[in-house]
Amino acid sequence: MSGPGRLGILGGTFDPVHVGHLVAAVNARYELSLDRVLLVVANEPWQKVGMRPVTPAADRLGLVEAAVEGVDGLEASGIEIERGGPSYTADTVAALAEQLPGTELYLIVGADAAAGLDGWERLEEVRPKVVLVVVNRPGTTIDASAPASPLKGWDYRMVEVPALEISSTELRDRVAAGRPLDFLVPMPAIRQIREHGLYRGTR
Repeated sequence: MSGPGRLGILGGTFDPVHVGHLVAAVNARYELSLDRVLLVVANEPWQKVGMRPVTPAADRLGLVEAAVEGVDGLEASGIEIERGGPSYTADTVAALAEQLPGTELYLIVGADAAAGLDGWERLEEVRPKVVLVVVNRPGTTIDASAPASPLKGWDYRMVEVPALEISSTELRDRVAAGRPLDFLVPMPAIRQIREHGLYRGTR
């Protein structure tokens, strides 16, 4: 993509990617008239390192590439994988701002992630560079008017999406148990999971 324009950034581990991710990306793009949404695959998700085994980044990127192929306006990004090391949103936003001068950057996060913004690395570097897009997730709401709201000081937008209670943890468990992923994960990504034998021993 070449700037200027309106670019959405939806980062994540995507282990594996599922329809909830794509629904969030598609709805944010529609509601905010974004030119494109990047699904940015984390190289080393610093919040999960040591918590559980994480599937190799190249495999997770392959799943996202398969999932978004042919989907208008959605694009897989390996920018954090190419950079290497732990993945921090501050580094990714800075890199995109430098690569695409004049482009409006919209950082898309779930309401659950927005509630924990204060724990992000170098948050003060991110805030002035982006519009924060908060996607409502089941069971998590944010009162933007509350005195201690995590949205205080942000230029933000709220986007409603259909309530899809899907978690990547549950999907990994389903594969390990031999249960189907049909209609929970895009079929091209399911084929990748089967071909590469991913998640078989992750229960």
